Amino acid sequence: MTEVIRMRAIEKRFPGVHALRSAEFDLMTGEVHALMGENGAGKSTLMKILAGIYIPDGGSVEVNGAAVHFSGPRAAQAMGIGIIHQELALMPDLTVAQNIFIGREPRNRWGVLDEAQLNRDAEAIFAAMKVPLDPRAEVRKLTIAKQQMVEIAKALSFRSRVLIMDEPTAALNEAETEELFAIIRRLKSEGVAIVYISHKMDEIRRISDRVTVMRDGAYVGTVAAADTPIETIIAMMVGRELDKTAAAIPDLTAAPVALSVRGLRAGRLVRDVGFDLRRGEILGFAGLMGAGRTEVARAIFGADPREAGEIAVHGQPRSIRSPRDAVAAGIGYLSEDRKHFGLALGLDVRGNIALTVLDRFSDRFLRVDDAALAKAAASYISSLAIRTPSDRQEVRLLSGGNQQKVVIAKWLLRDCDILIFDEPTRGIDVGTKAEIYRLLNDLAAAGKAIIVISSELPEVLRLSHRIAVMCEGRLTGILPGGPACSQQEIMRLATQRETTQEGASA
Repeated sequence: MTEVIRMRAIEKRFPGVHALRSAEFDLMTGEVHALMGENGAGKSTLMKILAGIYIPDGGSVEVNGAAVHFSGPRAAQAMGIGIIHQELALMPDLTVAQNIFIGREPRNRWGVLDEAQLNRDAEAIFAAMKVPLDPRAEVRKLTIAKQQMVEIAKALSFRSRVLIMDEPTAALNEAETEELFAIIRRLKSEGVAIVYISHKMDEIRRISDRVTVMRDGAYVGTVAAADTPIETIIAMMVGRELDKTAAAIPDLTAAPVALSVRGLRAGRLVRDVGFDLRRGEILGFAGLMGAGRTEVARAIFGADPREAGEIAVHGQPRSIRSPRDAVAAGIGYLSEDRKHFGLALGLDVRGNIALTVLDRFSDRFLRVDDAALAKAAASYISSLAIRTPSDRQEVRLLSGGNQQKVVIAKWLLRDCDILIFDEPTRGIDVGTKAEIYRLLNDLAAAGKAIIVISSELPEVLRLSHRIAVMCEGRLTGILPGGPACSQQEIMRLATQRETTQEGASA
């Protein structure tokens, strides 16, 4: 293998943020090189410099031994460097082929779009990838995994020999992840060099050859993936040992019921679901993709219409037909898609924290008490350790983990008694995960009633006092948390269509 990329002493500053501090990275042909670090460590910023999206403030970038100075993404593409962002940038109303060659469509001698040639060119790329995908299909009708394949094909259409993948499996299930890994191995065998950014430790060991770790914008070190214990990589990332012990499970049998759900039905994926949630309890929801966990949460919160069912809060029946009704009942919902449903990306940190309680900080003439608002925001920025230059920083500029903390602060300021966390640590590094785990346990200890929906079984087992398991829209069982439960038992219920006695009595 030969060196295709060399980055040295890379510097990058944004207003109020020193994002990269003498960072470095190198990449060999035909390797998968994982780039890891906590949220805000500078991984994506460094790769955006390599892809020509950002211009560095200092340092050097070499491609195949020659110094380069990219003026923009097209210049990097011309050098064979492609990037697939965590948030896919496809046009849903166009076909697969149209997305791949947007702005570069083949035309006949009269200048008219040659649709047949366009589709043949796309078919040739998918044939080389060994992916059976119809270039004529509308992108909006594809699964996220298939859209990921379209993004890869788009990058390869530029004859990319370097492919940067930023959290490529964040929204994929296990089967889709295996499909992606097969593509990666095939590209690797053809000499394509791949940068793989991920927080998932099991994936890193399976797919990568080397691991480079960054912390606080600086290079920490590079190690061989196969020979380095996961604990060592984590220590490099966070600079400290993490507490892996689960909190003790309290006896909540005598605690009052905060939320009672009976006979809940909504759409195709919520079918006669019922359970109780007690004060001070963390109730985990587990199940395979499409089991209906998020749909249950959205129905309870009034984000999706209910067809049937009863909801009681602190023993009182509540008619929840909208999120406004849910918030009035003391229920907060942290969506799995924080950027679309949890944050106002154009507002600053202070404004986002106060989104649900602006009336508290304004008088009848709608004049805002900035001093009181700033004091409240500062309190949560401190208590949740939100890393931001100031409360006036636009929330879109924060890392994923700090954005998640802002969403949590928003609902804590609202003082909701019942909190629903949907995939609370998706796309978040191990250090921030530990902080959020500690926060959830502290909230439960303070008497909050919490639902946690997670696709990561170790996370469900670590956090939950009890675990509700769903399969195809039904609650198939409720298990005790802690050492009494196993991943095998959860998976048995997650693949069992009929409701068990435990589920029926939940």
